[in-house]
Amino acid sequence: MENVIRWVKARKSDNGGDCLEVGTVAGHCAGIRDSKSIERGHLDVTPERLRALLDAVNRGALELPTRLDKHLNAG
Repeated sequence: MENVIRWVKARKSDNGGDCLEVGTVAGHCAGIRDSKSIERGHLDVTPERLRALLDAVNRGALELPTRLDKHLNAG
C-alpha cells in the first residue's frame, strides 16, 4: 500500500488562505504545510512534536508575527 498523505485544513481556518494544513498517513501525523505555498513542500513532524507546538501556541509561549510570510520573504 502506498503512503499517500491526506491534507486537511483547520476547521477555524479563515478561508483567506492564511492557514496551516496537517497531513496524515494511515491516521498518523506526517507533516504540516502552508496552504498558500504547497509547492514549497512540508515539514515532517511526529504527533508528539505537533502537540508540543500547538500547546506552546495555545499557551502564548511563542512570539509569532502577525503575518509570517512577510518575515520569511524579507531580506
